[in-house]
Amino acid sequence: MNNKIPFGPNYEEMLNPELVSEDVRKEALVSIEDDEMNPINLFNITWKDENNKVRKFILPKELTGIDANIVVLLGKNFPSGSHKVGPAYTTLIEGCVDHTINPGEHTILGPSTGNFGIGVSYICGLMGYESIVIMPDNMSKERYERIKKYGADLLLTPGTESDVILTLEKTFELSKDPKNKSLAQFELFPNYRFHRYVTGNSAIDAVKGIGNGRIACFTSAVGSAGTIAAGDEIKKVFPEVKVVALEPYECSTLATGGRGQHRIEGIGDKMCTLIHNVLNTDFIVNIYDEETVQGLKAIYDGTEGLVELGISKETALEMKHLFGPSAICNIIGSIKMAKYLKLGPRDNVVTVATDSFDRYESVIDNLNSRYLEVEHFVMNRWMKDVFSGADEKLIFDVRKESEKEKLFIQKEKDWIKFGYSKEYLDSMKSMKFWENEYSKIEVYNKKIKEMR
Repeated sequence: MNNKIPFGPNYEEMLNPELVSEDVRKEALVSIEDDEMNPINLFNITWKDENNKVRKFILPKELTGIDANIVVLLGKNFPSGSHKVGPAYTTLIEGCVDHTINPGEHTILGPSTGNFGIGVSYICGLMGYESIVIMPDNMSKERYERIKKYGADLLLTPGTESDVILTLEKTFELSKDPKNKSLAQFELFPNYRFHRYVTGNSAIDAVKGIGNGRIACFTSAVGSAGTIAAGDEIKKVFPEVKVVALEPYECSTLATGGRGQHRIEGIGDKMCTLIHNVLNTDFIVNIYDEETVQGLKAIYDGTEGLVELGISKETALEMKHLFGPSAICNIIGSIKMAKYLKLGPRDNVVTVATDSFDRYESVIDNLNSRYLEVEHFVMNRWMKDVFSGADEKLIFDVRKESEKEKLFIQKEKDWIKFGYSKEYLDSMKSMKFWENEYSKIEVYNKKIKEMR
């Protein structure tokens, strides 16, 4: 086991990769194509492309049926194929510079339903750590295969996406062994810091030159509630923005206390996560899980139907591989909110595609097996019903203090059993708590750079 840490970028360099030395940046951009397991790929953890432009896709209005612009940040070009590699890296590197996680001494635990586990496996492979990914036993087979490919051991707990609480309980138990260190995405604040700083500022950059150049609404499905932290930063620049948490109708824990099973991999985990700043969540929207899979099928296999809507074949083919089910959930939520907020052609809604289609073929196989017909006319109907037909139902306004208190009670119920005190949880009711956590970025920027 290597006992040296291959250091990567700090927060500032992940947001602005042009600050990395030209030689390192050039080598990293070549390596991501030719040598996936080269540690130089740590410097590809950024939303930006080789021209330092945020990778994004503006949805065709022929698909959405609305006037507002929906701008989707694309996570598929991050190393390992998902933006979840960002918080996996920041959680590990903060532990490294704080000397609480040491190579050759500690085994890394990654509780996940998929993408974060893939990110943990990948990052640990690059940085010389042994790792164990703990996840439910009913996720897509592509996720398990990729985790094993990157070298992590896999420990499966019973259930599906909605049973992530069991993975947390298993992780909590394993963490009692001092040689195990958990990259606990649901409770550790490097996840919050990465998304507030890197994703939030990338979203702000992404809308320059689009519509009025502002963000009217930011939507994010909540799993760990890391990505939605971008809304905290967006609100600083555009105070009028509405930050919207999306969750499955079948597991509407935040909106109604529901705790059912669902099919949207990566979201809706029967809890209010510790790192979710509910002070800045304005609305919660429930999305039917089956619509996300139907929408995924319609975009992936419905190129002909997209062209019939008036979308160019080139654009339709580009869309084919850009999204997974959680991205479709985010898109549906964005359309619903644009209608609800009565947004016009100069208004921008920003959301995120965490990963891409490459890890969901088995999800489409499952859908195909459940329907008698999935012909062209069926996909055309799904396309219209799921996207332009999205309605304004199942939207919950949580801006009132009484609604916030319900969310804090949920958080208390979920986290006291993991050893957090009521006093600590109550401190989260003030923005001072969140600003203090965010301010640590300056410290880690300096520490990472100096130790590198």
